[in-house]
Order: sequence, then structure tokens, then C-alpha cells
Amino acid sequence: MSDETPRAGDLLVRIGAIMFLVGAVATLATMTPLFLGSEPLPSVFYWVCMLMGAGFLVAVAGVIRSVVAQRRQTEAASAPLAR
Repeated sequence: MSDETPRAGDLLVRIGAIMFLVGAVATLATMTPLFLGSEPLPSVFYWVCMLMGAGFLVAVAGVIRSVVAQRRQTEAASAPLAR
């Protein structure tokens, strides 16, 4: 068990990773009938594939938020030393 406290952006990264994985599975499910020569899946699956890109963007936003929070924390810790 880890005793680390969650940092800013961690939740966004996790949500983005889940969205990406759902989109990746949908992409594999959508492409499989094309290779097998069977009937293509409904267009809803093509829309679910868009979760790959959206999940990637959400995860990147979480990483950026984490970097900004860490930078602010570092600046706040070093600010009293600058005086």
C-alpha cells in the first residue's frame, strides 16, 4: 500500500488513460470485421473510437496540471529563501 497523497492532475491522467483504453478496444473491435470480411459494426463504434484521442488529450491536460502545481509548490518553497 502506498502512502503517497494524490497530486493535482492525477485524476485527469487516470480518466484519460481509461478513455484511451476504451477507445483502443473500440478501434480494434471496429477494424476486426474489416479484416475478416464480415459485416461492419454500427457507426456508434466509430464514434467510440474517438475516445482514444480525447483520452490522450485529457491525460496530457492532467500532466500539464501536475507540472504547473509542482512548479508553484517549488516556487513557494524557495520564495522565503530569496529574501
